[in-house]
Amino acid sequence: MHPAYTKQDDELVRARQALGDLELIICSDGTYLLDGGAMFGVVPKPMWSRRTPADDLNQILLGLNTVVVRTGSAVVLIETGIGNKQPPKLRQIHQNQERLPASLAAAGVRLEEVTHVVNTHLHFDHCGWNTTLGVDGVSRPTFPNARYFAPAGELAHGRLQLERDRVSYLWPNYDPLLESGQLTLIDPGGKGGFTAGDARLKPADGKPLPLPAIQTGLQIVPGISVENLPGHTPSLLGVHIETRAHGGAARHACYVSDLVPTHHHLDATWVMGYDLDPLTCIEERKRLWARAIPEQWLILFTHDHQVPAAFVDWNDKGKPVVKEVEAAR
Repeated sequence: MHPAYTKQDDELVRARQALGDLELIICSDGTYLLDGGAMFGVVPKPMWSRRTPADDLNQILLGLNTVVVRTGSAVVLIETGIGNKQPPKLRQIHQNQERLPASLAAAGVRLEEVTHVVNTHLHFDHCGWNTTLGVDGVSRPTFPNARYFAPAGELAHGRLQLERDRVSYLWPNYDPLLESGQLTLIDPGGKGGFTAGDARLKPADGKPLPLPAIQTGLQIVPGISVENLPGHTPSLLGVHIETRAHGGAARHACYVSDLVPTHHHLDATWVMGYDLDPLTCIEERKRLWARAIPEQWLILFTHDHQVPAAFVDWNDKGKPVVKEVEAAR
């Protein structure tokens, strides 16, 4: 059994880890339930249920991990969980707990000190606490002094409100950030050709919103950058955290988001039913492991409540497996 499994499910701070001169804190919006079959796609239940058991409704327990990176000059958050805007019916289905503000407080992180927030994509379970629903029914930015970053292609896709995934794109999670001028959209290398006045970024109802800032560069702050890891969605971002330890050795962590949502999904072919392009996911996972394993990246999982961070290695069958649970140190 991995040492990290000894943590209680209700612990607000899931892990702390030094990465060179940086501090990583894994906070949590709590757990939620999703259908196990959807989380493992075409993998048969007798196989995936040996790794993570399902309840009587075929649901499995997942985490909502937010990584806080303290750099000395910046406080960067990666992802913001589900938030407090779920309607009662969905909250009953998912059994989510709205714990991120309490988790940040337990970690000693004040909302006002957060300088940057990175959303790898704009699904409801990754950007919910971007904004907070007030008692007056208005959603306002949760982190008043932060710059927020999200993929431009994600906002464009969310605006389409396609039957396949429109339930995942909720405008109160991001439009208030356009209104406040806090949202920067990332178009890696300018490949999407996005401009501030791009029609693809405007609401279908014609609601007037301030024009967003567009960034083609990959750096968020020195030492933290993003990379397109397509498959789950075309514009999904991974977040790289790199620093140098004392003595000069490089240390590297990567928040892989929904490309590899938990340590149960390390196998290249164990992709999700939620993935829009599973074949691309498979190839991107192979590309990830070809770099991460020999270079010993610390992998940060977005939906793994028990093992939020781990090193990965090849086993004797050539399969990627958890080598060491860094969070347990």
